[in-house]
Amino acid sequence: MADFQLRAYQEEVVERALRRENVIIWLPTGGGKTRAAVYVAKKHLETTPRAKVVVLVNKVHLVDQHYKKEFMPHLGHDYYLVAVSGESEEKDFFGRVVQEKDVVICTAQILYNALTNTDENKHVELSDITLLIIDECHHTHKDSVYNQVMTCYVEKKLKGEQPLPQILGLTASPGTGGGRTLEKAVGHVLQVRDPFGDHLKSMMQMIHEYMDLPPDVRLRECGTQEYEADVVVLEQRGVRQDNRLLAQCALHLRQYNDALLINDTLRMMDAYRSLEEFYINKFPTAIDGTDFFLVGLFQENQVELQKLARDSRYENPKMGKLENTLLQQFSPNVKSKGILFSKTRKSIHCLKDWVLNNKALQEAGIKADFLTGSGNGSTYMTQNEQADTIRNFRQGTLNLLISTSVAEEGLDIPECNLVVRYGLLTNEIAQQQASGRARAKDSKYSVVAQKGGREVQRELTNEYLEELTGKAIAKVQEMSLGEFRKKITELQTEAVICRKIAESCKAEKKSRNTAASVQLLCRNCFKSVASGSDIKLLDNQHFVNVNPDFKRHYKVGVQVVLERSFEDWEPGCTISCSNCNKDWGYEMKYKEVALLPNLKIKNLALETPQGRTTVKKWKDVPFTVEDFSFTEYCEDNFPNLFD
Repeated sequence: MADFQLRAYQEEVVERALRRENVIIWLPTGGGKTRAAVYVAKKHLETTPRAKVVVLVNKVHLVDQHYKKEFMPHLGHDYYLVAVSGESEEKDFFGRVVQEKDVVICTAQILYNALTNTDENKHVELSDITLLIIDECHHTHKDSVYNQVMTCYVEKKLKGEQPLPQILGLTASPGTGGGRTLEKAVGHVLQVRDPFGDHLKSMMQMIHEYMDLPPDVRLRECGTQEYEADVVVLEQRGVRQDNRLLAQCALHLRQYNDALLINDTLRMMDAYRSLEEFYINKFPTAIDGTDFFLVGLFQENQVELQKLARDSRYENPKMGKLENTLLQQFSPNVKSKGILFSKTRKSIHCLKDWVLNNKALQEAGIKADFLTGSGNGSTYMTQNEQADTIRNFRQGTLNLLISTSVAEEGLDIPECNLVVRYGLLTNEIAQQQASGRARAKDSKYSVVAQKGGREVQRELTNEYLEELTGKAIAKVQEMSLGEFRKKITELQTEAVICRKIAESCKAEKKSRNTAASVQLLCRNCFKSVASGSDIKLLDNQHFVNVNPDFKRHYKVGVQVVLERSFEDWEPGCTISCSNCNKDWGYEMKYKEVALLPNLKIKNLALETPQGRTTVKKWKDVPFTVEDFSFTEYCEDNFPNLFD
């Protein structure tokens, strides 16, 4: 450890942390904030009796990355370290792990679960921890798990409970929290001839006329995020009012709007294919006149749309600008590495296809692949696939990553000499994270957007907000200690009160209805398929239907394949509505005995005594879901075993 030294600027930012103050280390991407945190942890372990350091991260892949590349090399010889995520066996006895180890690196969700779990083997108290390091702490807002952990901390602090851990936050971009005084700049987007987009808009107008829009509904401009928000609300209204025509037309209009957004950023053929994929699944599942009209409209216009999409005269000019930007940095004789950021998983798949089929880019020696977040489904990547892609990029097998925001922060990606943001409207935090990736000598940070367009205006606003962030931090640093502590106490007290009011409102909403008084309906065909009392909460994360009669309402599809295995359950097959083929989730086999449908609430509607409604997440349903009891399930379904 004798060779473990900090640079002068790092020594400056850790100075107050070494005095056991709660601080945030703000260093740009690549500035060594994690190394500074390791140094603070080392000094803390050396000088604190019964020291216990917990490092929180907000993404699973960062657990192993911080453990292997940062903390273990510098602390592993003298202290006991462990990395714990949802994929680790240690999560099942996390309380014991914290007691036995010196340094624990884990996802924030693991710690929060432990703080609220009453099982002795899993429970952890904040008083067990002496130093709590929070990586990418700018995510501590709203309902994030970081904020839930810190709410536990603040409540104990305001009650005067001791001891509490020292807090060390790490960030490359604290942001302004959405605050601004700069009025939004007004830009005029240059209009180009777009027959493909015009044709889509004419089809959308036909749907508007067919659905007979309610007089109080005003849809904003097609091809915008605002229009998408409008039709999402319209679909929810259709479900609430038992108006399937309204709901289905709104659902299809959202697909056309998505195609317009793709057309604005990518190739016309990409936009066409997005619609084609949607309607392939709609052809065999039409159940009434609304479906036949909507499917028929696409079929009647399909040939014309395909013809327009293939006409190179009207191709998106932004793609040409992107090509020029890449060619300025890449050539067969120059070793370059770059990251191309785009908004959605769909867009980065389309961009990869474009790069691989672009003759000029291939002649320039560009070897590209995409990088997305981990998850389930064809557009996600497993953690192993992420690691393989980054390794290939580091070794030079790949020289261009086409990525969503997963690469903007946290991931250990080698220095690049080109970072391009393409068709992105994001905040100043994401901008700082992305630009921080351009760290190689003679590096270039580019935004490809139409002159005067929204992306350019947003980028200028972000630059102002970044400057505003620096001024805000300087202002805080100028405060006297008394003024600082008074302000912090006021803000923390206000935050606790607001959270308690919000929790009280949620509890009141859930107590408004009994589970038995709520019916679950298919969100597509409105068929009633279950009672709220059929739903149970399994292992605090899976919402399953325990009623054996539910099986007659769904049909079984393909086997679900997950990257990881689980101790008590394994995935079964997908399930969908037997009436209209709407996706509902998948079956899960629990303890090799119980076959339980694991349901997606966003694909169901709720019929309550107050009327019909929809929710995105199970936590927002207007009734209390009881915990699943394996014993009760077996008694109900296998009574002969208990005679």
